[in-house]
Amino acid sequence: MSGANGGRGRYAPSPTGALHLGNLRTALLAWLLARSAGGGFILRMEDLDAPRTRAGAAQGILADLRWLGLDWDEGPDVGGPCGPYIQSARGAIYLGALARLRARGLLYPCYCTRAELHASHAAISIASAPHAGDLPPRYPGTCQKLSARERRAREAEGRRPALRFRVPDEPITFTDHVLGQQTEQVSATTGDFIVRRSDGLIAYQLAVVVDDALMGVTQVARGADLLAVTAPQRALALALGYPPPQEYAHLPLATDTTGARLAKRDAAAGVAALRARGLEPPQVVGALATSVGLWPADQPATPRDLLAAFDPARIPAQPTPIAL
Repeated sequence: MSGANGGRGRYAPSPTGALHLGNLRTALLAWLLARSAGGGFILRMEDLDAPRTRAGAAQGILADLRWLGLDWDEGPDVGGPCGPYIQSARGAIYLGALARLRARGLLYPCYCTRAELHASHAAISIASAPHAGDLPPRYPGTCQKLSARERRAREAEGRRPALRFRVPDEPITFTDHVLGQQTEQVSATTGDFIVRRSDGLIAYQLAVVVDDALMGVTQVARGADLLAVTAPQRALALALGYPPPQEYAHLPLATDTTGARLAKRDAAAGVAALRARGLEPPQVVGALATSVGLWPADQPATPRDLLAAFDPARIPAQPTPIAL
C-alpha cells in the first residue's frame, strides 16, 4: 500500500461534468498536502449518483488532472491493492457495511417524503436560528420509534423506506489544518442521517466513510462546503469500527473575479476552455497557487515547483478568486 508510512491522501471527484477551476485547485492542494507529508495519493471516482453521471466525464477528469501535472499512486486507471476505485463497482462492500450497522441496531427505516421533511424543517426554522455554516437541516426523528404496525401501514401506502443511521449523543471533535479545532454534537445538528436512499442507492455518507477506511486514507482534503459532513462521517466510521482519518483540510471555495462561486455548469471555467485560449499547464498551476497565497502572481509553476516551497499554514480559510 503506497504511502503507508507518510499517510495517504485522496481526491475523489464525481463524474457529473468537467472540472472547473475550483475543482482543479482542490485537487492540486490535496496533492500538495499528501506529497509534502511524504504520503501516497489516491484518485477515486465517486459515481454513485447514476442519474447525474455523464458519459465520458470520468475519462475527461483523469485527462484534465494529468494535463495539470498531477499524478496518483492508485486509481481507476492505474489500479492498486484497495480497488476498485470506482464507487459504482463497490456495491457489495457497502451492503456489507449496512449489514454490520443493522446487526448493531443502528439503522431504522424512514418513510418521510421530501415534502414532509421540507414542511418539518420550515416549521422548525420559524422558531429557531439557522445553523451555522452549511449544515443540513436536522432530522426531527419522525420515524425513529415507529412500531411494526406503523411501518406496515406506511408500506401499504406504497412508501419505500430509506435507511437512517442512529447517531450518537457524544460530541465529535477533530482538528482541521485550515479551520482549526471543530466540535459538533451530531444528534443536535444533523440528527440521524440517511445511509441508503429510498430508491435503494447507497448514500454518499456511507460510501465515502467505507471507501476512506478500506483504502487506508489518513488525510482528507476537500472543499469547505463539505465541512458539515465531517462530524457525521466520523461518527459513522466509529460505529463501523474504523479509525477515522487523522487529518482534515477543508479548503477555501473558489470564486470568479466578481465573487461568484464557480460551478461545473459554467463551461468557461473548465480545462477545455483554458486550452482553447492557449494557456499552458504551468500558467494555470501558477494562477491556482497564487489564488491561495502560495505563489507569486503571474509566475508559471509546476506542481513539483510548488511542492518545494509548500506551506499549508498559508492556505486561507475564506473563499478566494481565481484570476485566469
